[in-house]
Amino acid sequence: MRVVCPHCLGVNNIPEKDSYKKANCGKCKKSLLETKPMDLVENNVDEVVVNSDIPVIVDFWAPWCGPCKMMGPVYEKVSKIYPLKALFTKVNTENEQNLGARFGIRSIPTLIVFKDGKEVNRVSGALDESNLIKLVNSFI
Repeated sequence: MRVVCPHCLGVNNIPEKDSYKKANCGKCKKSLLETKPMDLVENNVDEVVVNSDIPVIVDFWAPWCGPCKMMGPVYEKVSKIYPLKALFTKVNTENEQNLGARFGIRSIPTLIVFKDGKEVNRVSGALDESNLIKLVNSFI
């Protein structure tokens, strides 16, 4: 399966397994098991979404948004459950207004799930841990 490195955006082909003890990027050699949500910007969003065989979950948020601040730690915590199963990403709509417009973001936080390069689900509003896990599990 193809996986995008969260450090250098290199595309890696790795065998599909139930779990991984070690997986490093062929380009930058850093771990592909890092699950901290990566920041997406206008010049990398398409590359990440199209080149990922695993679901890409995108959190559209803004620093001034109260519900976004509440959901941020939950989003980061849940991302740790899914190394090489789902790619957790974030778009700061304050800095990336074109992306917010392009994806039709009307309220934040909004989560969009991409699979095989296409949007497959969208949820507006903050999710608690159990609902976020349920959402991710429905696409892996």
